[in-house]
Amino acid sequence: MSGAIALLREAFPVEVRHGPLGWESIQAWERRHGVVLPEPYRTFVAGIANSTDLGPPDEGGLLPVGEKPDSWAVWEADRWMSPKPFDGTTARVPGQPFPLKEEWQWEYDYYDHTLHSSLLHQTHQHGSVLLGSDRPGEYWTLVVTGPQRGLVWWLRDGSAAPYADSPPDQPEGDFLHWVRDWHTGQGWWRAK
Repeated sequence: MSGAIALLREAFPVEVRHGPLGWESIQAWERRHGVVLPEPYRTFVAGIANSTDLGPPDEGGLLPVGEKPDSWAVWEADRWMSPKPFDGTTARVPGQPFPLKEEWQWEYDYYDHTLHSSLLHQTHQHGSVLLGSDRPGEYWTLVVTGPQRGLVWWLRDGSAAPYADSPPDQPEGDFLHWVRDWHTGQGWWRAK
């Protein structure tokens, strides 16, 4: 764990960090939401920074745990297939299971409102904490419940996908590797 924490401290220098939440506060948040946050994100938020001005999301850095970016409440999806509109003002439910196990592109896959509408809403509201936004309609999220627990996912207008195509027992798509790839310019942030 000390190597992970060292990498996170290096990626987020002191001048871009906002105060850590502290262990008592993080445990209270977890009790309130019925989850235990995955490591090393949990230690990062409790002991290093609860948000940053700099980070993988281009729009304002990492969010405080449990917060939503401003655009979450107002974005209008072009490819939202459910007859019930997306409501970004409703409370997210981290303690409910994250419903996906693999990438889902509802804009291309056969979509049946009676089968898929609930899944679409759950994908955006259940089992994760938002890390930040690249732009309205594109959100990074850390899954905190279910088989994908600990992995970073990308939610965007028309699809949801894990950051890395790796099994849950392999860490390539976890918070640490997501931050490392951004910090070193690898992965989805690879220089063109």
